[in-house]
Amino acid sequence: MQVLTERVILETDRAGHLTRLPTLPPNRRVEAIFMILDEPEANVKPRRRPHVDIVGKTQILGDIMDSVPESDWDLPS
Repeated sequence: MQVLTERVILETDRAGHLTRLPTLPPNRRVEAIFMILDEPEANVKPRRRPHVDIVGKTQILGDIMDSVPESDWDLPS
């Protein structure tokens, strides 16, 4: 039995789904061994962005920091 070996590095999205599937030979059996190459970064939140419909259309008029009393902000002491 001749074994053809090829290394393929696959990437996943935030949900763990493959972002791109490799092309495999037709009518063959394929053995896969998955090794995680990197550790996820701890406590890294994705950057938040405004919806595309409101980008560039929002205006801040006045002082938004003084609009609510500091006691209502629920800040840690």
